Amino acid sequence: MDIERTERVPPPPRSRLAGSCSRRPRPRSRLPRPRSRLARSALIAGAGCVLLGGVLVFVQWEGPAMVPPSSGPVGRAATAVGTGAPATLSDLAALTGDYTAYLRGRPDDARSWAVLGSAYVEQGRLTGRPTYYPKAEKALETSLEVLPRGNRDAYDGLAALALARRDYPAARRWAEKAVRGAPERWVSYAALIEAHEGLGDHNAVHGTLNKLLALHSGPSALARAAQVYWDRGRREDAEAAIADATAGASTAAAEAAFSCRMGQLAWDRGEPRRALRHYEAALRADPDRQAALAGKGRALAALGRTAQALRAYRTALRRQPEPEYALELGELYESLGRRREARVQYDTLRERVRESAAGGVNETLVAGLFEADQGDAAKAVRRLRAEWDRQPGIAVADALGWALHRAGRDEEALEFAARATDKEKSGGVRSALYAYHRGEIERSLDREGAARRHLAEALRLNPHFSPLLAPRAEKALKALGEPSLEPPPEG
Repeated sequence: MDIERTERVPPPPRSRLAGSCSRRPRPRSRLPRPRSRLARSALIAGAGCVLLGGVLVFVQWEGPAMVPPSSGPVGRAATAVGTGAPATLSDLAALTGDYTAYLRGRPDDARSWAVLGSAYVEQGRLTGRPTYYPKAEKALETSLEVLPRGNRDAYDGLAALALARRDYPAARRWAEKAVRGAPERWVSYAALIEAHEGLGDHNAVHGTLNKLLALHSGPSALARAAQVYWDRGRREDAEAAIADATAGASTAAAEAAFSCRMGQLAWDRGEPRRALRHYEAALRADPDRQAALAGKGRALAALGRTAQALRAYRTALRRQPEPEYALELGELYESLGRRREARVQYDTLRERVRESAAGGVNETLVAGLFEADQGDAAKAVRRLRAEWDRQPGIAVADALGWALHRAGRDEEALEFAARATDKEKSGGVRSALYAYHRGEIERSLDREGAARRHLAEALRLNPHFSPLLAPRAEKALKALGEPSLEPPPEG
């Protein structure tokens, strides 16, 4: 099985393989060149549904292989782990079970410790259960203890773990270490792109993307490209790249992940019907893709199918307890005037944030935005300021600007809102939520022309961007009225 026509991955380690096996040198393989019609575009980072977080497991195996991987679930998961491709939860569970049993008898196998740790990272990402991350950390650190130098499999796994925990400085350190040791390993560049994005280093994103393109142009790389294109305002290129990735998907997990990403792009364009079709396609391919189920709830709510939307959100949150899902569901309830149910979801959000912190996951963004709107805005400012000092990404700039606004510090708030929305400062990011935040800040400063422009932009980008905030944007825009044609008074 060869998901992306890359190098051979190690076999699923079963106890019967612990004995002597013939080892054959791995044949040299030529790196694929980018397809000509995509060579003019850049490549995707991640989130959301497929990468985002983009925390797919990126471990590309080197050295002699024992035997080709089997065609069963362990083999599928091992191949996915080895090529940066999506995997299903059932296959990952089979892999972690077999590798755990194998390593009891072979604790000196650094490579198998690395794949076990990386598989735990992906399980944590797909289930939203941060309890997997300490297991991943232990396995990856054990791999490094066994092989302290040149252990690029463990470096890639630790970069993926840091991305899952939203620790972008650590992710960049591990990914750079992997790249220095093996500049030809494309999967390390994919993780590095996301780390640069999280740190707001747009020039580094562009340069790293070019290197990735020169090394690989398979579906996972195209999926990375789509996010970068989208964030740079190149929407047609983004949609072409993710469509090509979906067409090239050779497993149900990959098809689901890429279809989910197509749904997110359609949603961001304000096209809920189209988004719904993509999310449903993702769920048909892999019913465990809870990001697609949450996206389905988002689209259904925009289409006025509220009861179905609530069911989809509740199911997604039960199966994958992400704080973002609790926040979205709470806001949907609040938009319907069901404040008691909204408070239940907000309490759930607080609980999920605490559980995530116990697993080492950084939930400062979602917690800060929630605290700014529903709790102590000054506290939100302190937390988000510290986050900005550590990793100054665009999402942090937007959240900090909004918290400052809610705390009554509008002049300072506008500086950060501008960072999140100005084309040059943001690298081209176009977000309805960011535009809405800036418009409201400008309205508070009596900058009516700018406020009118950004509120209108938010609704133009996606008139359904939030069941709670989109109606507020419409109301604020209506209150501003049409721009006056009269010249300003003299003096």
